[in-house]
Amino acid sequence: MHSIQTLMDGLIDYAGLFPPADLEMKPTVGNYAEYRSGSNDWMLSRLIVPVGRLEEFEREADQLLPVSRDPASDDCWVISALTAAVDHEDFKTHLEQIEAFNERHLSSGSGAAVVDTIECRAADAAGIDRAFELVPDSIFPYFELDHRGDIRGQIAAMAGMDSGAKVRTGGVTPDAHPTPLELARFITVCANAEVPFKATAGLHHPLRHHAASVGCAQFGFLNVFVGAVLAWNGRCDEPLLCRILEAETLDDFQIDDDRLGFDDQHVALDQIAHARERFCHSYGSCSFLEPLEDLQGLELLSAEQAGS
Repeated sequence: MHSIQTLMDGLIDYAGLFPPADLEMKPTVGNYAEYRSGSNDWMLSRLIVPVGRLEEFEREADQLLPVSRDPASDDCWVISALTAAVDHEDFKTHLEQIEAFNERHLSSGSGAAVVDTIECRAADAAGIDRAFELVPDSIFPYFELDHRGDIRGQIAAMAGMDSGAKVRTGGVTPDAHPTPLELARFITVCANAEVPFKATAGLHHPLRHHAASVGCAQFGFLNVFVGAVLAWNGRCDEPLLCRILEAETLDDFQIDDDRLGFDDQHVALDQIAHARERFCHSYGSCSFLEPLEDLQGLELLSAEQAGS
């Protein structure tokens, strides 16, 4: 399905270092190198690395990184770095470490890698404002917000700025998972303010399901990103978005080659692409292969499309 390919294009940030995979650095960078060079690299986006482990990354990835003769080359590995919270004393130090990392790896003849986004927690709008004074223009910040609270002030602080929000859609305990209403409100507030977002955790499978390992229901990446695409295009209010997030089967989804939707609301390929570019950027996953295999199992991607 071209609609699924458009939705999934560059959607997955590989987070092999994090639960439940919890891989060491060596297999994580090895996997990322393998996925980048494989036929399914079109689904892959950034590698997620904490700032405190960048030196370890350099050691383990040294023989895997392409040699940069052109810093703008598509061969360059792109990293999203997890920093301290914006109000933590280490935040500024982490930004300095990222700057030094980029200087080492963007020079001609070096192992080509760049940190171009960061992910950090922000407790309030004032903290976000202070962060903007420190983050260089070359770095795109995602501010992780608490889905359980009122995020409108923080989102307002981001509106019109080159930044995005981050929502935690799962975790290793039930209390780490937002309710459908909480996640629907997050997406709706972001869409209304035209603030892009990324998601992290719990989105291993396409559809909402009960995860026995955690003991609660988890969202699917189709639930989240189809709902977000419709919300961005003005085709989805909060009640409908809740229904999309709760859907456990494909029965009410509209998935055709040239359009994607839910119930009687749908969008065309160019609208999907626009939403992905401007609004619903990506999600972090410790597995890259599971989403791909599940989409093939649902016959939403053929083997030929998966390898395109």
